[in-house]
Amino acid sequence: MTGQQPQLLDVDDAWGRRNLAWLQRKASSASAARPGVFWLCGFNSVMTSNKASALDAWAEHEGRALTRFDYTGHGQSSGRFADGCIGQWLADALAAFDRVTDGPQIVVGSSMGGYLALLLALARRSQTQLAGLVLIAPAWNMTERLMWTEMDAETRTILARDGVWMRPSAYGDAYPITLKLIEEGRSHLIDMFDLDLGCPLRILHGLKDADVPFQGSVDLIRAQGDSDSRLIAVPDGDHRLAREQDIALLIRLIEGILAEDP
Repeated sequence: MTGQQPQLLDVDDAWGRRNLAWLQRKASSASAARPGVFWLCGFNSVMTSNKASALDAWAEHEGRALTRFDYTGHGQSSGRFADGCIGQWLADALAAFDRVTDGPQIVVGSSMGGYLALLLALARRSQTQLAGLVLIAPAWNMTERLMWTEMDAETRTILARDGVWMRPSAYGDAYPITLKLIEEGRSHLIDMFDLDLGCPLRILHGLKDADVPFQGSVDLIRAQGDSDSRLIAVPDGDHRLAREQDIALLIRLIEGILAEDP
């Protein structure tokens, strides 16, 4: 990232007033008519993560437009992480998508960002602004499928009693999982029997992902039926898929959709 300073997007909706920090790289004149890239980071991640920064370097080199931001309670945006939930972070994503981007966008989401990308696509599928989805280990229905159903009785008791449980992490300090996150998340569960995204779908998923099961991405592709969708398995890839070769593969998927765009 060269010389970019975050800007603030003032959002005032049913979730309250907040400021979302965002970064945008403009397209070169030669690429101005092509779709931009809209990045959605993962749970408890930030817009300056390794993958997002690598995409920014690619966008700068290729003259592509790239927009990224921090959800409420993440990174440089206002709010507390522990107060957030799927509905609010989806509202953040929709606000940034609608008000900050210009023209058609390829939405690229990692883990929870992949889940939010699917929800965004369902909310905006009638708009020509959605040019495609490229997802990395999408954690769809994560609060129910990957959190609640995986909790043992003791953890559920703690959550019900205290309203919060500190979940251990393989990537750093333990982080809070709140009862609000679980209960509010049930309002945003994707129906695998009615999943018409209306745009090309590409999924990148590591077979050694210990956090989001690979089968979930298989189910997403199957739910798309005969639509333009592909799943690329990385045999030795983990959940993050942040290695140089993983990012190169991610960029090829994005460029593939760009090449197909008329």
